[in-house]
Amino acid sequence: MAKRALILVEGHPGDSGPRYVKAALRLGLHPITLAADPAQYDYIAAQKLEAIRVDTENLDALIRECSRLRETYDIAGITGLVDTAYATVGKLCRHFDLPGPNPVSVERCCDKFAQRQLLAEAGLPIPAYRLAANAMEVERSAAEIGLPVVLKPAVGSGSIGVRLCRSVEEVAEHTTYLLGGEHIWRSSPMILVEEFAQGPYYCVHIMGNEVIGIVAADFGPPPHFVFHRCICPAPLTDDEHKRIADVSLSCLRALNLGWGPTNIELRWTSRGPVVIEVNPRMAGAPHSAQLAYGIDLITEHIKLVIGDAWNLHRRQSHIAAWQALLPDRDGILDWIDGESRAAAVPGVVEVKLYVQPKAPIVRNGDYRDSIGYVMAASPSRAGTEAILQRAIDLIQWSITPFPTSAP
Repeated sequence: MAKRALILVEGHPGDSGPRYVKAALRLGLHPITLAADPAQYDYIAAQKLEAIRVDTENLDALIRECSRLRETYDIAGITGLVDTAYATVGKLCRHFDLPGPNPVSVERCCDKFAQRQLLAEAGLPIPAYRLAANAMEVERSAAEIGLPVVLKPAVGSGSIGVRLCRSVEEVAEHTTYLLGGEHIWRSSPMILVEEFAQGPYYCVHIMGNEVIGIVAADFGPPPHFVFHRCICPAPLTDDEHKRIADVSLSCLRALNLGWGPTNIELRWTSRGPVVIEVNPRMAGAPHSAQLAYGIDLITEHIKLVIGDAWNLHRRQSHIAAWQALLPDRDGILDWIDGESRAAAVPGVVEVKLYVQPKAPIVRNGDYRDSIGYVMAASPSRAGTEAILQRAIDLIQWSITPFPTSAP
């Protein structure tokens, strides 16, 4: 009998890749990663996983590779771990008659301007927005909306290229950065100019049409949006929870989503919940939902992908929280210490470091700035926050700034 395989289109540079691989193995599946550059995913070589180099932006090449693999394996399902691959995954699933997301809906959702238009047409609360192709249009859009504004690439993820601009000078500076050749565009350069919706931030974990949980988060220092600390479930009243959940499910209907994982980012403003972004994929740190509710979202997603019945029943009610380790300067990491002491704190679930001594530290103002994280869980909010802070205080590091050029 042919071995059942799970095809992963691209891996993941963070923790999701290894977690998907482990979950697949637990389900008796053989994970195979198709990637443009498999070497960029360290866990593939470390675990001696099967990976095939292929142009993952070329649908025909992926179809040929999957057809070749079917001669040896029973392909149980196909999925992807990054935004750039998810629409392609949907097309592959359609081609091979496998369960998968609607590729048209995913593509429209990944275009932030098209997403905004659909949400606006459905009457959902969103920030004021404009699409701009050049500096003049950005400047005019910012003036029409009113400062402060957020500038972001119309297509992108991980807060790459996203910045809060409080002045005309900051708008001009970031526009020059985005259009001047420093930012790497995945599509035609188009900038979304948005009203800055001010208020607490929330992220909604959804599977299918079911709200699994709502996470509260805060960010590192502006003007960037780098996640600093998250807590699940968010401290909300029943009414606030209902309003956020209702708006989130309305987003799914407006965007014709509702298959598999979705995460929706909102802010609670003076007019209630305002939708910042809808992402047709799993949210970051999905294991926080497992710690809080006992639901392994990655395993349940894979079950859906291979056509098995999933189980989203809550098995526990804890408070989970994690905090990113964010450097305050660029330079060379001299040392980092305290990982084992932090991991030994009762209630700490995981301590992860992404860097080693002598590594260069260059802050980009996006998800890549994090040099690690600590995650904790307990039955109470106060307990979890105390555990997390105790562990964070045990981790220290030293960074020597890069030498400055002589004038």
